[in-house]
Amino acid sequence: MSETPVRFGFVCVQNAGRSQMSAAFAERERQRRDLENRVEILTGGTMPADEVHPEVVEAMRERGVDLSGRVPREVSDEELDECDVVATMGCSTLELDASVDVRDWDLDDPHGQDVERVREIRDEIETRVSDLFDEFFPDG
Repeated sequence: MSETPVRFGFVCVQNAGRSQMSAAFAERERQRRDLENRVEILTGGTMPADEVHPEVVEAMRERGVDLSGRVPREVSDEELDECDVVATMGCSTLELDASVDVRDWDLDDPHGQDVERVREIRDEIETRVSDLFDEFFPDG
């Protein structure tokens, strides 16, 4: 008997900062907790930027995560409707299926912020992602 994976979505307008950090931390948590077959991760934006913000790439590099090769992508409502939880970053007006648990994390945009502020946002995201995994997988 195989379980249907839990699907987490991380969305912001440009998919170039907060949602990219969220997805990267979720991927790391999934691996750390040995949940590769139990968690799917989706990230995207409603109006994607051309690249991940350089200050975000740098802040994540400090955590041993390389975002330099990632490209922001557009995400559809249909993709998000397949998620169990969609975390928005404080900039979304999504209208998704009622079965989707939409959570607005209401985080400042790191784009153009000084390095200290970007680190604060990064650390807040890391905590929220870990808490999300704890909620869905309390034993692992």
